[in-house]
Amino acid sequence: MPRQSKTSSPAVPGIHAMPDHAALDGVDEATWVDVIQKMDEVYSQLVRDEIALEEKNEQLERSQQFIFSLLSAMSDVLVACNHLGDIEETNTALRELVGVDEQRLRGMTIYDLLADGTSAARVRRMIEQALPGGEVAELQLVHPTHGGVHVDFNCTPRMDSSGKRAGYVFVGRPLGELKRAYQELRQTHEALKRTQQQLLHAEKMASLGRLVAGVAHELNNPISFVLGNVHALKRYSDRITAYVEAVHEGDTPEQLAEMRQKLRIDRILDDLPSLIEGTIEGAQRTTDIVNGLKRFSAVDRDEKEQVDLNDVVERAIHWVSKGTAPHFAVHWERGAPLSVTGSAGKLLQVLMNVIQNAYDAASGAQVAQPALWITAGREDGKVALYLRDNGPGIPDACMNQIFDPFFTTKPVGKGTGLGLSISYGIVEKHGGTLSARNAPGGGAEFVIELPAA
Repeated sequence: MPRQSKTSSPAVPGIHAMPDHAALDGVDEATWVDVIQKMDEVYSQLVRDEIALEEKNEQLERSQQFIFSLLSAMSDVLVACNHLGDIEETNTALRELVGVDEQRLRGMTIYDLLADGTSAARVRRMIEQALPGGEVAELQLVHPTHGGVHVDFNCTPRMDSSGKRAGYVFVGRPLGELKRAYQELRQTHEALKRTQQQLLHAEKMASLGRLVAGVAHELNNPISFVLGNVHALKRYSDRITAYVEAVHEGDTPEQLAEMRQKLRIDRILDDLPSLIEGTIEGAQRTTDIVNGLKRFSAVDRDEKEQVDLNDVVERAIHWVSKGTAPHFAVHWERGAPLSVTGSAGKLLQVLMNVIQNAYDAASGAQVAQPALWITAGREDGKVALYLRDNGPGIPDACMNQIFDPFFTTKPVGKGTGLGLSISYGIVEKHGGTLSARNAPGGGAEFVIELPAA
C-alpha cells in the first residue's frame, strides 16, 4: 500500500498534526492519528463514566438521606446488629428510649440494652431460632433514670448480597403507650356498658310504671279473696274453740249436741276445705303476680332457659290491657308450643313494647276501635311472631329510623324513643331479628324472628 505524504494527510478534528521530530523510525503519521483517536475515545469514556459515577453517588446520597429520614421518623424503635449481636445501626426512637447517644451505642451489644436476664435469654433464643418471618417477644430495655421499659420486639434475620446471614434487625414498640390506650379503651367500653344497662333498666321501669295501676287492681282481687276467707276462718275458729272447750269440760251428750247445732259445727267442717283451698289459691295467685313483676323489673343476669312464646305473648297482652290499654282489642289464639331459648323477662319486655306501641299508634290516629292481630309461625328452624295493628302505618321517612335510639314520633313527654331500640337489641342478642313494615291492608306490622329451641 503506497504511503501518503505528510502534506496530504487529512486533518482530524481535535487532533494536531505531529511534528516531524516526533516521528519515530517505523511509525508513520497515520498510526499516531489512530493512537490519538483511541486516546480521545478513552478520555470521552472516562468523562462519561465520571458523570455516571457522580449521578450514582447522588442517587446513593438521596437514598441514604431517605433511609435516614425514615429511621428518624419511625415511632417504633429499631436496632440492627451483626451475627454476634454488636450494634451497627439504631434510630432516634431507640436512642431516646434508652437515653444513649449514637456514638456510645456503636460500641455496645444488644445485650447491653437489656434490663434483666430473662430478656437476654429471650434475645438469645430469638437469634438462635430467627425465622424468615420474624419472631415476637416482650423485652425489657434499661433506661439510666426511668428503669425498665417494656418493648414488644420482632426479630428478623438480615442477609448480605450473597444470601448469607449477616445479622439481625430488631423492631419494637413500647408497650406503655399501648397499655394506656388499651386501658382507656377498656374504661370507655365499661362506661358504655354501664350506660346501656342503665338505659335498659330505665326503659323497663318506665314500662313497669305504666302497668302499676292495672297490676294493683289485679292484686286486689286475690288479696281481697284471701282476706275474706281469713275473716271467715277466724269466726269458725272461735266457734270450734268454744265447742272443743265444752267437750273437755265434760258436758253431757245432749248439751254437746245442742251446742254443736247452735254453733253450726257440721257446716263449718264442710266449709273448711273450700275456704282453705281458696285461700291457698289466692295467695298463690298473688305470689305469681309478684314474681312476674320481679322477673320483669330485675336487672338482667343473662340467664337463658327454654321459653314458650305463647306464655310470653299472653302475659304481655294481659299486662298491657290491665295497665294503659284496657280497651285495646288484641286478637290472639294460642297454638302449638313456640319454644325458644332465652330470657323470659327480656322477651316479655319486647312484646310489651311492641304491643304498647301498636296501641299508641292506633289510638293516636283516632281509630274507633284500636286493634292488634298477633299470629305465629315456624319456618326453617325459626319461630316468627307477626304483630299487625290498624293504625296509620309507618311513614316512609321514618322507616329507616324507628329502631334508632331516642327516635320517636310521639309528642314531647309521651315517649323516650328507647323502647324499640332496646327491643331490637334484645332480639338481636337472642340470635333473632326484629323488623317493621307497612301491612298491605293498612297499619304497621312488626315481625319477631327467633331461633327455635
